[in-house]
Amino acid sequence: MSTLHVSPLSRLDETVSAVRARHLVTLINLGTDVTRPAGIAPERHLFLGMSDISQALDGHVLAGQEHMARLLSFLRAWDRAEPMVIHCWAGISRSTAAAYIAACSLAPDRDEDDVADALRSAAPSATPNARLVALADAALGRRGRMIRAIERIGRGADAFEGTPFAMPLA
Repeated sequence: MSTLHVSPLSRLDETVSAVRARHLVTLINLGTDVTRPAGIAPERHLFLGMSDISQALDGHVLAGQEHMARLLSFLRAWDRAEPMVIHCWAGISRSTAAAYIAACSLAPDRDEDDVADALRSAAPSATPNARLVALADAALGRRGRMIRAIERIGRGADAFEGTPFAMPLA
């Protein structure tokens, strides 16, 4: 099985190159200029334009079911032959939520608390976006378990930007 990595935008090229990723998920505000790194084909790059918010706010894009459907579809289509990188602006909220969602989605029998603990261990600053986690919990039929697991690990350590990390998938 291949690996899943999380990165802030500022370290995207470096992370993609270091892990030799061939798949990329971008969760970032609409209008943010993101240059696709070398080695990532357009069809292997999912761009989800959304703000890092959990409730509607004028002038911002709240993540919705259509974003979640696209994310889950992209994750399920990943053959895991080559690494994937997930990134957002800071590598703390949207991308860590997506990594948690990926681990839960790709291993449907894995305990949500175990996945949350693995996330916290890999990324002390991870503070997964609650809206994304709730959307995934509903879409995956997890009956609130994903939400409760992320609430249990709580807010991550204060940081301006997260450090790139590998998210354990098993």
